[in-house]
Amino acid sequence: MSESPPHALLRPRIVLPFLLVALIWGSTWFVIVGQIAEVPAHWSVAYRFTLATPAMFLLAALLRRPLAMPREAHRLAMAMGLFQFCGNYTFVYLSELHLTSGIVALLIGMMLVPNAILGRILLGQPVTARFVAGSAIALAGIALLLVNEARLSPLGGNVLLGAVLALIAMLSASIANVIQAGPVGHRVPLLTLLAWSMFYGTAIDIALAFVLSGPPVWPRDPHYWLGTAWLALVGSVVTFPLYFGLVRQLGAGRAAYNGVLVVVIAMLISTLFEGYTWTPLALFGALLAMAGLIVALRARQVKLPD
Repeated sequence: MSESPPHALLRPRIVLPFLLVALIWGSTWFVIVGQIAEVPAHWSVAYRFTLATPAMFLLAALLRRPLAMPREAHRLAMAMGLFQFCGNYTFVYLSELHLTSGIVALLIGMMLVPNAILGRILLGQPVTARFVAGSAIALAGIALLLVNEARLSPLGGNVLLGAVLALIAMLSASIANVIQAGPVGHRVPLLTLLAWSMFYGTAIDIALAFVLSGPPVWPRDPHYWLGTAWLALVGSVVTFPLYFGLVRQLGAGRAAYNGVLVVVIAMLISTLFEGYTWTPLALFGALLAMAGLIVALRARQVKLPD
């Protein structure tokens, strides 16, 4: 596989979606907290993607992407729906019943590791020494942020259970990240694949919600539905085409570094709106995570198309 110069990653078509996705997803962690306060997590996930799915199909139609797919692509979409739009989000929402949103974000931010490993095993994407070094630096920074968050934020619920749920969510998302970048996924337009993946994931979400949480719960608070709309339309329909496009161009490992930036942005938002206090440990952890991001993203890994 040909290599590309590190500066190729600074192209606007890479940097702009990378930053936009991080900015949007950095805002979603605190919105999710309000989604599970009075409504079962399973139904909140189902509502989110019930709204997002038709919007994704509409986006594909407006951009004149074909909606038909071959049978093998539908099988891939079913798998992506199960792992990304059901498993990932269900376990994220459930984990936030036991952990603060910042800690869940930190745990999900470690997705760069399974992404790189699965990308190597399933897609043959190389993992360079510089990428490993950058990942180690970033994980050290995430660990410091995690320690600081645990010190400052008293945790409720079952902490161990929350951590396990978050790690399952991370692995589910990582599997979806990697499998969509394979040969079958490349044979169909990304928006088409995402629309059908959301469709299948939503069907599973609704079925699980009925089985595990009973009949639907309809909150009257307009803030709940505004939050649902933000998560569905901006946090899903806008971001997933951009993010999975990055996975295909950068490789699964480096694209997952978006999660490191999401963590820092989430904490900056918390500083502005929730009074998060930056201790020396937190500041050093954030700087270390960003340093690792820069090192890993400059690693020669895959050739970017012109």
